[in-house]
Amino acid sequence: QVQLVESGGGLVQAGGSLRLSCAASRSSINAMGWYRQAPGKQRELVATITSGGSTNYADSVKGRFTISRDNAKNTVYLQMNSLKPEDTAVYYCKITTLNRYVYWGQGTQVTVSS
Repeated sequence: QVQLVESGGGLVQAGGSLRLSCAASRSSINAMGWYRQAPGKQRELVATITSGGSTNYADSVKGRFTISRDNAKNTVYLQMNSLKPEDTAVYYCKITTLNRYVYWGQGTQVTVSS
């Protein structure tokens, strides 16, 4: 079992920045990523990063968000710049272990005011 602890959400004005963190309770992690779910919408991919550092982003966040990871700390980060009201959502961390188990964080609210 892996526990994920997310932090860094909050309320910010449009154009502002936030940094999300997600710390896993153990290592042996393969891919790590961030997803989000806005009210009345399906959960969607925001960004992912492999153990080798390859990244993938949703088109809507390219150029504004940056995903990174610190393998020594078993932590994944999401730096969010130039935030827009449409970025408002609950953001979830997701990790896939080397033996292919998937774990989700509890979610952190990000609210961007116009």
